[in-house]
Order: sequence, then C-alpha cells, then structure tokens
Amino acid sequence: MLFRTLGPVAALLLGSAFLLFAGGMNGLLLPIRGEIEGFTAASLGMLGTGWAIGYVAGCLGTPVLVARVGHVRAFGVMCALAAITVLASLLFLTPWVWTPMRAISGFCFAGAAMIVESWLSERAGRESRGRIFGIYTMVNLGATTLGQLALTLGDPSGHVFFVVAAMIYCLALVPTAVSASQLPAPLTSVALDLPALWRNSPIAVFSVLMVGISNGAFGALSAVYAARQGLTLADVALFASVPLLAGALAQAPVGILSDRLDRRLVLIGTALLCACADLLFVIGLVDGTLAILLAAGVFGATAFSMYPLIAAHANDHASEGTALQVSGGLLLVFGIGSIFGPSAAGFAMTAYGAQSLFVVTGAAHVLLVLFALFRLRARAAVAHDDKTAFRPIPLPRAATPQTAAFAAGEADAPQGQGG
Repeated sequence: MLFRTLGPVAALLLGSAFLLFAGGMNGLLLPIRGEIEGFTAASLGMLGTGWAIGYVAGCLGTPVLVARVGHVRAFGVMCALAAITVLASLLFLTPWVWTPMRAISGFCFAGAAMIVESWLSERAGRESRGRIFGIYTMVNLGATTLGQLALTLGDPSGHVFFVVAAMIYCLALVPTAVSASQLPAPLTSVALDLPALWRNSPIAVFSVLMVGISNGAFGALSAVYAARQGLTLADVALFASVPLLAGALAQAPVGILSDRLDRRLVLIGTALLCACADLLFVIGLVDGTLAILLAAGVFGATAFSMYPLIAAHANDHASEGTALQVSGGLLLVFGIGSIFGPSAAGFAMTAYGAQSLFVVTGAAHVLLVLFALFRLRARAAVAHDDKTAFRPIPLPRAATPQTAAFAAGEADAPQGQGG
C-alpha cells in the first residue's frame, strides 16, 4: 500500500527533499559565516528581511511565470537561480550582496516549492492526498533539519558548504526534469485582500502578523544569538533545529485541544507560554547548553504551532468557497510580518545585545495576547459543529498558497461557517 502511494510521487518528493536540504543548509550557513566575518546583527537581520520579501514576491509571481513558460522550465529557472545566489554569496562576502541574493533565493524557493506542491497535488488521488501531504511535510522537515545539522561536519569559514548547497539546489531540478508524468494544472494564485481578511477574522489577521514578526526574527537570527552565547557550532545547529522539530510535534496536541475548546483560548494560552520562554531568554535564566536548548524547545513548540491554529480559526469563519483564499491570504500576511521582524530584531541586537532578539519576539507575543483578549469580548466562539478540522501544515516559512490547496484539495477544501 505504501509503495503504491509513494511510487508515482517518489521523484517529486526526492526533488523537494533536495530543495529543502539545500535551503536548510544555506539558511543557517549565512548567519554563521556572517558572524565569522564580523557582520553586525542588523545586517544579518536584513538577510531575513530580504528572504521574506523575495518569498512573498515568489508566492505572488510564480503562477504568472508558470503560465508563461510551463512548470518544468520555471522549476529549472528557480533551482538554477538559487544555486547562483549561493555561489555569489561566496564570491562577495558582504551584506550588501548577500541581502539581495537572499531576496532572489526567497523568490526561487517559494516558486520551486509551489511547483512541486502543484505537481504532487495533481498526482495524489482523493483517497491518498492526506497520506502524501503528511509524508511531504515530514520529508521537508527532515530535509531542512539534516541540512542544518550537516554544517557540523565541516568548517563554515571555508567554501565547501556554499558549493555543496549550490550543487544540491541543482540536483533538485533533476527528478522533475526527467519525470514523464503529466504536467499539473495551473498553480493556485491568491490576491491579498486585507479588508476581506479582516472582516473574516480580525484576530487571525493581527495574530498571524505578530507570529510572522516573531518567527521571522527567530528564523533569521537564532544562530546569531546562539553563537553569541558561546555555543559550539554543533549546538548552534541544534538551537536552530530543535524549535522546528518541537513545533512540528506540538501541532497534533494543540490541534486536538483547539478542536475541543475555543481556538482563541488555546491561542492565548500558547502565546502566553511562548512569552514565558521569551522572558527566560531576556532575563538570562537559561544558563548552559542544555537549559538553552530546552528553552528553545519550549519556544519552538509554542511559536511554531500558532500558525496552523490561527489558520484553523480563520477557516472556521470563512464563507463557502473562500477557505483557500483565506489560507493563502494569511500566508501573505505572515510573510509581511516576516519582512519586519528580522530587521527590527537585528537592529535591536546591534544596539542592546543578543537578548534583544527575544524582546522583539516577546513583544509580538504579548501584543497577540492582548488583542486576542479584546476580541474575546467582541465575538462569540464558533459552535463545535461549525468548526473546520484542524490541519497540521508545514512551518509557514516553508509554506505557500499552493500548500493550502495541496492540503485541502480543490474538491474537499474546508468550508466553515461563522459570524
């Protein structure tokens, strides 16, 4: 049964694994190498901002590009440009080059992911869509984690990891280039309609913006924080990887709880727990590698499980036929938050020290809680029978509007009722 399910999509899953492995390696390599080169935290934060700008642009522009040149050519362009940006970052060791290269890389990464997801969604039948999406999510998480941990096998001050990441980006295009499968339907395109999103669920829009700020800042600068705490390279890689794994594992229990209770209460509790983890880092109560990694696990389990909770709440209120537009719009709002979070945290870390990273993330989580408490008085909870099913999704940094279409399927997209 498993072989029959995976057989038709094995090549696409392999291509996605190569893509995420290279992305995980490159995403952690740059801040580590930037620290070695003496870059400021502000300049390293701009790398995260550049990535987020490119990623949002990729989500918006890729459907147009694919409509013009087709899936295979567009995917080849994305992988080739991503490889070029890695090598250009090696040739020019300056944030003035790295920042625009990260923007191009973010565009390519979003575009390549959308194309793979479109292809997988087309090949997955209704009966196997859920299993394939779950396997796809695990493959991506595993590949990203392995890409980050691979940095412990050598010296990031040299050229090897840049070259390896570029080679693996090129490898990612091979499975789709030689695939004889039928090309998928056009990609899901989502326009950002903030007034409509706000009318659907104000708490979802505000919360996903805050989560974008927090997660974007942490994703861009966690390695910088860890390095400045004196952690070894292996522990820096763990500090970046443990929160991702914890966030993925926490989605199931958080989802079960939110299906039984008012999702807003679960969101408030999750954000409060995350704010407590922020506070531990800010006031320096985490001392030693083990304590730092445990606190990072608590941060990741809460911070990275909030996005699917917010998306589920928004879809509870989505009118019939608009659930995919709501989910895609929330991803774009998350991307907007990810643009501002890394730069704000980077400048704060440069001015006030490494712990300022968690001042920024903590402020975002506190604001989320305050707004959610206000909204509890403004709207009644959704009735249990009107709730959509909670769907675990890949971490938003690796998700696109096409991810929502893949997860739900056009025919069985979640439809909610609410007011």
